[in-house]
Amino acid sequence: MFDTLFQSDITMASTTRNSQEIMNTSAQIPNQERPASTVPGALVLPVVLALWVTAGWIVVSAIRNDVAARIPYAIGLIFVGGVCARGFFTLQPNEARVLILFGAYRGTARQSGFHWANPFLTRLRMSLRARNLTGEKLKVNDKRGNPIEIAAVVVWRVQDTAQASFDVDNYENYVRVQSESAVRHLANTYPYDHGEESEGTEITLRSGVEEVSAALQQELGARLTKAGVLIEEARLTHLAYAPEIASAMLRRQQAEAVIAARQKIVQGAVSMVEMALTQLAEKNVVTLDDERRAAMVSNLMVVLCGESDVHPVINAGTLYT
Repeated sequence: MFDTLFQSDITMASTTRNSQEIMNTSAQIPNQERPASTVPGALVLPVVLALWVTAGWIVVSAIRNDVAARIPYAIGLIFVGGVCARGFFTLQPNEARVLILFGAYRGTARQSGFHWANPFLTRLRMSLRARNLTGEKLKVNDKRGNPIEIAAVVVWRVQDTAQASFDVDNYENYVRVQSESAVRHLANTYPYDHGEESEGTEITLRSGVEEVSAALQQELGARLTKAGVLIEEARLTHLAYAPEIASAMLRRQQAEAVIAARQKIVQGAVSMVEMALTQLAEKNVVTLDDERRAAMVSNLMVVLCGESDVHPVINAGTLYT
């Protein structure tokens, strides 16, 4: 008896678990757009007009012949024509209508023109044109923890109307929120600029514009596929250090520029001194020992690397006095 009850409990638990798995699987299946069945409006319009003309003729005939029993037929024809007239709708280029019948998705009409469909259908208008989303300036930390300000512009359009209508609550708000989240994640992935420890090969937000834009577009595409949205372009529109560290980072950049300039000056001065000593030795202009050669190198380096103007000193004695 207990074995039977135990097996029954196991069977019930297994059935419940399988039912929950089936429900979860069905809930995760995304909707797919499919074409709707519509009729050209030019074919149905004469029928509706004929119903209304017939109803008018019946009313006029009933009044002339004093036959009131025909008026209900005219009212019925007018009502039927009015119901059928609710099925007319027009579509402009790059515009769609999502058709819903009593809560069930019946397809999407994309072809521009004059159409007629079941008058009891609910028709949701949806634009398929490209749209711009200009993000606000966000204050985030880059890969090295430096606070920066960043903003981006995203060009997007609806690709699957069924997913945009039924898989997310509000696809426009979904695009805005996910775009902000993607920009924040992008800023945390890359450093703002090359640091002292980097060798110049690292991709940064400031130097790797194309790589960063491609990474942002790829991440947005992965995030917004669920909403049936296609990302056509994504680029940064604003990038700067946060105000609290902007002055310090500016001084750092100036110092790095001065150091780089000094390195170029020193390299040029060394090559010029080497060239001068080599030519003096090859042409036997003067013979210098090590001490005088070192003094000459020192004087040339001071002249070539100094920031102030050179003031020559005339030696009236010999080379060794």
